[in-house]
Amino acid sequence: MSPALPEEAPEPPELPAVAPQLRALRRRASLTLEAAAGTAGLSPAHLSRLETGQRQPSLPMLLALARTYGTTVSELLGEAPADRDAVVRAGTMEATEAGGWTYVQAGASGRGMQALRVHVPYGAQGDIVRVHPGEEWLYVLEGRLRLRLGDTSYRLGPGDSAHFDSLTPHRIAAADTGGSELLFVHTLLQSPTTALCLGGMS
Repeated sequence: MSPALPEEAPEPPELPAVAPQLRALRRRASLTLEAAAGTAGLSPAHLSRLETGQRQPSLPMLLALARTYGTTVSELLGEAPADRDAVVRAGTMEATEAGGWTYVQAGASGRGMQALRVHVPYGAQGDIVRVHPGEEWLYVLEGRLRLRLGDTSYRLGPGDSAHFDSLTPHRIAAADTGGSELLFVHTLLQSPTTALCLGGMS
């Protein structure tokens, strides 16, 4: 369980008023004030003050509430989403390398769910433990993969997949010298590709 967020966090003046959005999104998610507050690690009284504009949320609160309501921080702030193409053509996909891994964006950027094609070389980042908010789903296309979730280790081959809460400490490494090729979907809110492989280390 995630630790409760501090009730009286500093109120950043640069954040726009989000009260109407917070209440509307909670109701859209069919959550009571008590249920939403408990999931986000807030007291019902504090969430009520956020919804009535008596307080402005901190960034950690926004992240927790966005996860609770199944949305993005941008939507919580009332920002209109940019027009995005539903289809991503192969010719427009650009590879990015970070920490030895190679990422190819396989979906539109700026959404709450990000899709990537990932090449994991043998011996790259296998000792990195990742812990961060969100969910992850991966599907092995080629090669074999070593996945450690908490205290349990798995070996995945082509066609195998895994779906897990990324607050569970996890490690990902290629099991074959030729590396492994994955389809990877995550809900790490508004994170760039490089943060996915390098951030959240412990």
